[in-house]
Amino acid sequence: MASLNVGNLGEYLREQRRTAQLSLRQLADAAGVSNPYLSQIERGLRKPSAEVLQQVAKALRISAETLYVRAGILDERERDELETRAVILADPSINERQKQVLLQIYESFRKENGEDTAADGPRTADGSDAAKP
Repeated sequence: MASLNVGNLGEYLREQRRTAQLSLRQLADAAGVSNPYLSQIERGLRKPSAEVLQQVAKALRISAETLYVRAGILDERERDELETRAVILADPSINERQKQVLLQIYESFRKENGEDTAADGPRTADGSDAAKP
C-alpha cells in the first residue's frame, strides 16, 4: 500500500503522541479510534477525516486546526485566522459585546489589507468549503 501525501501528518502525530508520553493504544482509546487505524494514520497509509483529527487533537490536547493544516484540509492562513478568532471568543476578561466589536475591527483590518474573510466558514487549501468538525 502506497503512502498518502498528508503533509507529514503521521510523523507529526507520532511526535506529539510520544511527547504526551502515550502509547499508540492509549491514544487510540482516548480518541475513540481503533489501534490499527491510528497506526495506519501514523505510517501515512490512511488519511483521516476532520472528525477523527478533531478527536485525536482533543486526546493530545493540541489544536485541531494544526492537524487540519498538516492533513491538507485547511490552509495555514485560514488556521491563523480561526485561532485568532478563538482566542478572542475565549477571553473571559472581556464581555460578549466587546468580543463582537473586536472581531468586527479585526475583520475590517483584514479587508483593508486585502485578506479574504472567513465569514462564510472555513475553507480548504483549494478554496472550497471545509466540513465543519
